[in-house]
Amino acid sequence: MNVSATAKKVLHIGKYFPPHTGGMETYLHDLMHALAALNITSCALVHQSKISLSSIEESFPANGCALSIVRVATWCRLLFTPISPGLPWMLHRLIKRDQPDMLHLHLPNPSAFWALAMPSARRLPWVIHWQSDVLTERSHWLLRLAYQFYSPLESALLKQADKVIVSSPPYLATSQPLAKISKKCTVIPLGIDDRFGSQMQNDLAVVPASRCKSSATTAQDLNVLAIGRMTHYKGFDILLRAIAQTEGITLDLVGHGELTRSLERLTASLNLSARVRFHGLLDDNAKDRLLSRCDCLCLSSTDRTESFGMVLLEAMSASKPCVVSDVEGSGMSWLVEDGETGLVTPANDVDGLADALCRLRDDPDLALRLGLKGREKFLTALTIEASAKAIRDLYHRLPSPL
Repeated sequence: MNVSATAKKVLHIGKYFPPHTGGMETYLHDLMHALAALNITSCALVHQSKISLSSIEESFPANGCALSIVRVATWCRLLFTPISPGLPWMLHRLIKRDQPDMLHLHLPNPSAFWALAMPSARRLPWVIHWQSDVLTERSHWLLRLAYQFYSPLESALLKQADKVIVSSPPYLATSQPLAKISKKCTVIPLGIDDRFGSQMQNDLAVVPASRCKSSATTAQDLNVLAIGRMTHYKGFDILLRAIAQTEGITLDLVGHGELTRSLERLTASLNLSARVRFHGLLDDNAKDRLLSRCDCLCLSSTDRTESFGMVLLEAMSASKPCVVSDVEGSGMSWLVEDGETGLVTPANDVDGLADALCRLRDDPDLALRLGLKGREKFLTALTIEASAKAIRDLYHRLPSPL
């Protein structure tokens, strides 16, 4: 019997869940809501984002049904990995209580390995959502050492899975762990809610700020927005050096991380303090206001740790052109087509990035056209509804539970 006839319940195993901030956490939240509209009930087993000795269960209404979120206690963290001894017991309890028709494992997440040891979990069909590889060329040696122990269990998960979802063709083509099971893999892009839909009804709201400025204006002609964790692979230092080579370009930086202080020092040393604003962490409403006011979004990441770039979807939804770096294996330059929905520059190329930003500064008509094309692409294939429908169809092709 095919699952399409009976399957209505899915148990997701993820790392964290909102209000913990992160693209994958937001996607899991939105996906569960979108699946509810397609008559698929979801429960998520995740870690508490703060250190705690007790687990909690919450319920949220969604499209006429209740979404259950179980946050298992996190006792400590090791190499950014939450350690939750109670997770295997909770997983067994949820399978027995809710009787899900399948497991949806969001990786990387070492806690998903517990499913391998549980007969009740192994009897269910598995979908693995491959968000990113654990290792990249720039991974720390300590992570490379730990991966020697992680890799065999990762391979066992992939062997057990019925289907593996990957977010873009370039990432699938360059992922070494997925190479041996590529026939199980299917590309389903991530998606987000169309938060800017009502705004698009007003043409003035989608016109970049530079469009309204006099062509004689040279100062502050282009407002660039960059959003992300202040960490090595985001390439914010490249972006700051590129802006230092230009005139009439300002930057709003949103996010926080281990490199925040060094980026602030770099900004001062480049004499950019008057043109660069650090906003720290912002909620969605504050980020949306910046997206509405900016002229373009820049994602200057330097390696394929940036597997997709959820912030690009937000910019495309808001009809903003995107400037991204061309990193082999990343989905960035697949999402943003050079000259169509944005501009693509070589990775780690300060001069190339500066030239691309100046091109948008000097040609507001180009910026407007790229932004509108980006929104068109977003509405066609990159909404959370499109992603959820593709996943629903994938669920329906799975075998029945044993």
